[in-house]
Amino acid sequence: MARDRREPRTVLEYLIQCSDRTYEELADEFSRIDSRAAISARHLGRLARGERDLASSTPATRRALQAMFGKPVDELQRPWASHQLTPAPARHLIVEPTGAGPERNLLAMAAQRARQYAMLAAEATSPAAIDQLTEDVQRLALAYPQRPVSQILPDLAETQDTLFTLLERRQQPTQSRDLHFLAGITSGLLAKVSHDMADPHSAMLQARTAVLCADQSGHPGLQAWLRGLQSLVAYWAGRYAEAVRYAEAGREYATQAGGTSAVWLPVSAARAYAALGNAEQAKAAITEAEDAWSRVRPDEMDEIGGICTFNQPRTLYYASDALAWLPGEADATERYALRAVQAYSDRYDPAWAFGDQAGSHTNLAIARVASGELDAAADALAPVLDLPADQRINGVIHSVRRVHQAITRAGHANDARDLIDGIEHFTHTPANALPR
Repeated sequence: MARDRREPRTVLEYLIQCSDRTYEELADEFSRIDSRAAISARHLGRLARGERDLASSTPATRRALQAMFGKPVDELQRPWASHQLTPAPARHLIVEPTGAGPERNLLAMAAQRARQYAMLAAEATSPAAIDQLTEDVQRLALAYPQRPVSQILPDLAETQDTLFTLLERRQQPTQSRDLHFLAGITSGLLAKVSHDMADPHSAMLQARTAVLCADQSGHPGLQAWLRGLQSLVAYWAGRYAEAVRYAEAGREYATQAGGTSAVWLPVSAARAYAALGNAEQAKAAITEAEDAWSRVRPDEMDEIGGICTFNQPRTLYYASDALAWLPGEADATERYALRAVQAYSDRYDPAWAFGDQAGSHTNLAIARVASGELDAAADALAPVLDLPADQRINGVIHSVRRVHQAITRAGHANDARDLIDGIEHFTHTPANALPR
């Protein structure tokens, strides 16, 4: 079927036009996402043109559409307006202005090329170049908790490449310190990307490179943050004792820096201790983390913001994550999880993070399963199961699986069949399985 290049009538038709694939190719891909979602090219075209209501499609078709295009079905069905979405270029999504048209996209690409030339052409790295790189890294750190990995990765990889290229040249001590600091953050973010895509080996490799950069920068706040990141990767990889060791290794750095990593490290240890079955140590670490807030003095990592700082909502989420491991702590888990869910209820809050919001909901579901409240557990988990495929990162998938385990271990599998089916379908299409 020839590609229809007229003005799109729905968001779905727009995304299909941007995908550079025919309707036949997309129809074939449907069956690979879900064998129950077979669809003809003709029917897909009718859906895209708005001639058929998506609500009348089968549940499997709706799920496949959501997984393929990374947007809720109701958004795909909306009438297209040329100002409502950025075109779908493969690169520079972070630097592109929202609502840009094709001309703006070309201008953004030209500006990016000019920036790259200005960075690399000079013999020495200028203070202005350092300021620009700092702004780039900060923008990525702020975007990371709130956007799918696929939107972050191109600019993140290019920024790391620019920093490493500059560091391979002879630099003055001050510039070298600043560049190593920024390269440490960028490599840490790429470690988080690898973790989110379920590649702990690459995550630890990036993290070790980041630690080398932190050593060169002599920055205790960065060192503390990276130990927290290594603890996170080890925790979700099921290496709980290792997660504790990383969290403990960062304490001295956190004390020197005074920033919010002094909260992150003990509460990270808390959930690893809990996973190991050490309830006493886990509860003590939660108390230590909560007490540490009174001593926090924001450091340079906190000034970067976003994923580089630790906030109160994440403290609540981590505490609920720890308590969810412990038998007999359903009430405490529910208290912390409810507070975390409320803290993450406003997606326009700078502290909002889709992954931590999802984890808060899964912990609330686990607490309610433990109390035998299966309908309430399903309600708590429903927003998570609605996440598009590109937000089903490694930690979210593991958290949802913990709900499944809680149901089966409590002997509620027969009474929660629909919920189990929903969980199994959700985990069938993680973010790392999407075509890239």
